[in-house]
Order: sequence, then C-alpha cells, then structure tokens
Amino acid sequence: MLLDLLLITELALLGLCTGFLAGLLGIGGGMLLVPFLTYFLGQQQVAPDLAVKMAIATSMATIVFTSISSVRAHHQRGAVRWDIARRLAPGIVLGSMTASLGVFALLKGSFLAIFFALFVSFSAFQMLRNKKPAPSRQMPGTAGQLAAGGTIGFLSGLVGAGGGFVSVPFMVWCNVAIHNAVATSAALGFPIALVNAAGYVVSGQSVDGLPAASWGYVWLPALGVIALCSVLTAPLGARAAHQLPVAQLKRAFAALLMALAAYMLWKGLTAA
Repeated sequence: MLLDLLLITELALLGLCTGFLAGLLGIGGGMLLVPFLTYFLGQQQVAPDLAVKMAIATSMATIVFTSISSVRAHHQRGAVRWDIARRLAPGIVLGSMTASLGVFALLKGSFLAIFFALFVSFSAFQMLRNKKPAPSRQMPGTAGQLAAGGTIGFLSGLVGAGGGFVSVPFMVWCNVAIHNAVATSAALGFPIALVNAAGYVVSGQSVDGLPAASWGYVWLPALGVIALCSVLTAPLGARAAHQLPVAQLKRAFAALLMALAAYMLWKGLTAA
C-alpha cells in the first residue's frame, strides 16, 4: 500500500512535532502519535480494533530513533542521570517484554484505546497539578528501582509511549531536578522502545488483516516517514528544554493530551 502525497505530508508534520516534544519533555512522542496514527490507519481501511494496535506498535518503533537523537543532545549538556538510567533499565526490559510479547497480543484494540485514554488523561491531570514532592524524598534502592522500571516498561508497552509520562513524574517525585528527569527519561526511551517494538513485530506475525508493508504490528511506511522527520527536531526540543519555561509548556501540552484522550476514548467505545 503506497502512501499518497497528502498522507506523507501529514506524517512528516506529525514526525516533526513529536520529535520536538520528545526532546523538550522527554515523553517519546507516543501520546501524540497514537491517536493520529489510529486515524490515519482507519483512513487506509484498517479495521478499528487492529488500527489501534498498529498505531501503538508503530508509535513505539519510531521512539527507537527519536530517543537516540534526543538523548545525544541531552548528554552533550551533561543532563542525563546515567546512574538512575542504569538501575531502572533492567526492570524496564522485563516489563516491556511482558507487555509486548504477552499481554498486548491478548488484549482487544478497543480495550487498549480506552486504557490509553484513561492513562493519558491521568498523566495530563498530573501535569496540571504540578504537585511538589516532599523535600526529604529520594530515589528508592535497587529493588524499588527495579520495580519502578518494570512498571514503566509494562505501561509503555500497553500505550505505545516512551515512558516519560511515568518516569518523569516519578523522578521529579523523588526530587530529581526536572531537566535531569526529562533527559534521563529520554535515555530510558531507547530500551523501552527497542524491546517493545521487537515484541510487537514477533507477536504480530500471524495476525490477519494487516495492511501491505507491515512488519508484525508495525506499519513500516509511517515508521519511515515519522522517524526521518522526528530525528531532525528532537535535538531542537532538547535544546529548548534548557531555555524555555517548561512548566508553562507542560500545561499547554496537558490540554492537548486531554483532547487526544477524548478521541481515543471515543474510538475505543465505538470499536468495542
């Protein structure tokens, strides 16, 4: 299935926006990608239930590329807390494998759409609250970070996002500076995306009704266009994260997430 020029343009614009947001907020861009890709796949006559699953998988696959570009820019500024990333990574790998290789294939797309909508709404609400952590709170020990990483990887695998919607609030809650939390979340996006994307490819091999140019649940044409464009703007977002009023941008982004969550809730309810 070849893409027409209009769809290529729309995917390119989507990639540019999500790449910038990935660098700026450490979110991986999945929260923005999934609703739009669900819509685009529906326009390609993909069944609603399958469209949601493919949107989640394709979104996650793009984060493999976005995260590399984003974390490189953050690392050059010395903002990544590699000590935290190393302790969270093992749990992230385990949680991601559990989601993408097991649970994801068993769940209906309608349920995943509703779960996505509810979780994104919760994340947006937490952004708006901007509650300050207790001054004495610190990152938990090894076991606690293993559990936290597992939760981040598992939830990311169900909603197709890079984990920043959980990892950034978690690290800020543990009194990690916001710029360090965003940068470290970008670094964590790579193992999350790589493991989950591989799981989606494997678990989607025997699925019926996939469009042409699909690799398991991953829609390759969209992956190519979005990844190419997102890696161009991710470094710009990372640079802006150290210069712009991120708190104000988070509030604006939270409002956008609420609207996208409403769309996915509607898709989930009508596909059920």
